[in-house]
Amino acid sequence: MSDPQRYVLTFGCPDRTGIIARISGFLADHGGMIVEAAYHTDPDSGWFFTRQVVRADSLPFDAAGLRERFGAVADELSAESSWQVRDTGERPRAVVLVSKAGHCLYDLLGRVASGELDVDIAAVIGNHDSLADITRAHGIPFHHVPFPAGDPDGKAAAFAKVRELVDAHDPHAIVLARFMQVLPAELCEAWAGRALNIHHSFLPSFVGAKPYHQAHTRGVKLVGATCHYVTADLDAGPIIEQDVIRVDHGDSVPDLVRKGRDIEKVTLARGLRWHLEGRVLVHGNRTMVL
Repeated sequence: MSDPQRYVLTFGCPDRTGIIARISGFLADHGGMIVEAAYHTDPDSGWFFTRQVVRADSLPFDAAGLRERFGAVADELSAESSWQVRDTGERPRAVVLVSKAGHCLYDLLGRVASGELDVDIAAVIGNHDSLADITRAHGIPFHHVPFPAGDPDGKAAAFAKVRELVDAHDPHAIVLARFMQVLPAELCEAWAGRALNIHHSFLPSFVGAKPYHQAHTRGVKLVGATCHYVTADLDAGPIIEQDVIRVDHGDSVPDLVRKGRDIEKVTLARGLRWHLEGRVLVHGNRTMVL
């Protein structure tokens, strides 16, 4: 049996007395049954964050009605408030961007097919066609958009095509699953808070290309991966999730790559799940995962 439909309310504003009471009072006044709640106050920024999950059938209105009514509460609490209501009755959509490496895509396709990850992958877009067959085998459209080397105008046209294909699905998440192209600033802005990247390094260590080669040269004992939101600052967006795996002096660069790929898959899937569940609240360049 599937879980009952729920509304996920996330909210952030400058901290002050009475925020929790006002939000919970608003929900209680309309009969809302809170089934999950989390709170955090960041002492550095002075901001308060909360995630509230309410049974949809306990309220006398739908998600649109909740948004309309809660908007007045949010404005009352702070003109600087940032908030969102997610309806779990609406299955989220994702578009995946890939190049040649397939391990992250294979993992996501398997998790979706097994019902472990609750998302519709609306399309996969690749700047190479290496992963077309596996994508279509899962009944998902694959779009090949080549990026001509050494041709800035051709690259700009390719990104324009990618944007057209992605925006046609209005996805809740755009997943860069080892997509080896740097998004232009205008796409980072258009997809802010929705574009997730997996970096094969425990950022901020070993940024840029070939982090496993850098790690091997340095003789590190741990390699890792970082799932983060994409911003115009390369590999410096708000971090959603990180994980590591132990290595030793006997591991070659291919060994590090193999072990690192295992961590990349898990870290990306975990970060995507939290994003889709509305657990990631962003303030500045930091995240709170509630």
